[in-house]
Amino acid sequence: MYLIDTHCHLYLPEFKDDISQVMQRAESIGVQRFYLPAIDSEVIEDILAFEEKYKGKCFAMMGLHPCSVKATYKDELTIVEGWLNKRRFAAIGEIGLDFYWDKTFTSQQYEAFETQMQWALQRNMPIVIHCRNAMQETINTVKPFADKGLQGIFHCFSGNYEQAKEVIDMGFYLGIGGVITYKNSGVAEAIEKISLDNIVLETDAPYLTPVPFRGKRNESSYLQYIAAKLAEVKKVSVEEVARITTANAEKIFGE
Repeated sequence: MYLIDTHCHLYLPEFKDDISQVMQRAESIGVQRFYLPAIDSEVIEDILAFEEKYKGKCFAMMGLHPCSVKATYKDELTIVEGWLNKRRFAAIGEIGLDFYWDKTFTSQQYEAFETQMQWALQRNMPIVIHCRNAMQETINTVKPFADKGLQGIFHCFSGNYEQAKEVIDMGFYLGIGGVITYKNSGVAEAIEKISLDNIVLETDAPYLTPVPFRGKRNESSYLQYIAAKLAEVKKVSVEEVARITTANAEKIFGE
């Protein structure tokens, strides 16, 4: 079985003591590729070092996370653009809108998001979207760019069926992670009638750990529980889930 973790923060301090074992466990269940979303300038060095350490398996993204859009966001965007001009990245991400923690910089979040989507269009790159408490606002903001050919992933999709339809009608993929295993999340119901052709798998490790490990640190080997739950929802084999979602990930990241 060949799986791809399209979204994991394995470079964070949570993994510093046992990353070798974490990688071994993931590879033992078939995870062969790992995509590393950026957050802000503080983690760039760590992401690039991690990518270098696991060359050919781990692939860095570049972008400014909406929760990192603060007073210095223009300086942060300058750093992102500088890196995008310097070398190839798998995607621009994770970028988007987050109105859960703080709405102080709402207009700046929109500006940063739109700026980075424009860069992705200019460079023919996919984007990976972070969206929290802002699903419809995010869809509405992405649509004009999608109409021009922008593609990517709605990471940690948590909307309803109608919103899932809107996302895939724009040509975007739904990133499905541990939340699908949570009893009252509504994700399983939202994607029940959505084709696997529109879905990629992710963990968001160390966050959003699936059942039965909810509350503990997440890791890429737990992708097996997400795939199993998705197989149950779609009434297909885990192997079928792996085959289709892996092909989708390869398509979006151009591998």
